[in-house]
Amino acid sequence: MRRRDVIAGLAGTALVPSGAFGQGPAMPVIGYLGSETPERYASRLDAFRKGLDEAGYVEGRNVVIAYRWADGQYDRLPALAAELAAQGVTAIVAPGGAEVVLAAKAASTTIPVVIELGGDPIALGVVASLSRPGGNLTGVSSLSVGVTPKRLEFMHELLPRAPAWAAAVNPTSPTSRSQVRDLKAAAASLGVELHVLQARAEVEFDALFTETRRLGAAGLVFSSDPYFAYRSQRLAELAMRHAVPAVTQSRDFPLAGGLMSYGGDFEQSHRHTGRYAGRILKGEVPAELPVQLVTKVELFVNLEAAARLGLSVPASILTSADMVIE
Repeated sequence: MRRRDVIAGLAGTALVPSGAFGQGPAMPVIGYLGSETPERYASRLDAFRKGLDEAGYVEGRNVVIAYRWADGQYDRLPALAAELAAQGVTAIVAPGGAEVVLAAKAASTTIPVVIELGGDPIALGVVASLSRPGGNLTGVSSLSVGVTPKRLEFMHELLPRAPAWAAAVNPTSPTSRSQVRDLKAAAASLGVELHVLQARAEVEFDALFTETRRLGAAGLVFSSDPYFAYRSQRLAELAMRHAVPAVTQSRDFPLAGGLMSYGGDFEQSHRHTGRYAGRILKGEVPAELPVQLVTKVELFVNLEAAARLGLSVPASILTSADMVIE
């Protein structure tokens, strides 16, 4: 983590050189809207900067990045986005999910906005089409939201005789209803019972696991939600403490000691976001830049976690995995 990121996270704002806004030859300024902290965004920021570098821009050399961090308080995002717009940034980057994207969209109809999310931007109402977005927004979408039911299928493949599962959903997420609908349809097709549990804050995480055990569910399937993804370390700790098999969208979960993850490649999507930001700084128009789809979906499996849970992972899952952690 770079020292300037920590400072930006603590202060809630980035230090912008006085010449960046209209005093002498000015460097372009990207407003970076983050829903969490720079520490939680660290791997995403690295990928974004790589993409920006590939487009010919290096932070501090020929571009300034003004950061705004919501510190996990998503209701702060609209005000932070409006602050960036009022500051007169050249473009706004809105990575990390629907909440960030909607806040950036509401902040300006003229400032170019590069979005990154795991759902369908058309269904969210932020672009007219993928090929010609229209308006001032374009960006990158992965498949994390759309593959949520597949997580349940993997867990069923792991424990095919289990009669019931639990699903964790953040009710404040704009995509929660569609994900619950898809999960219920998947459960019906598999012939299993599904208990939908809600958590909108970290203090509610422990209850997800205790309730899963109380209900007699075989394990816990997390819906796609950035609030969950950015707290993979905590979720992995709780899953092991309560001995509950769980699967999330983010590779950070099995890398932190959890059982399994299945979702879009966030490193690829954030790198593409950096490239698009660079192209817009060079003068390309968002309305004519197609929304990119990150089609790579990755499966991570932690065999050490499986052993601690007393589970044997079938070969069908292992051969499908992008990474097996031993």
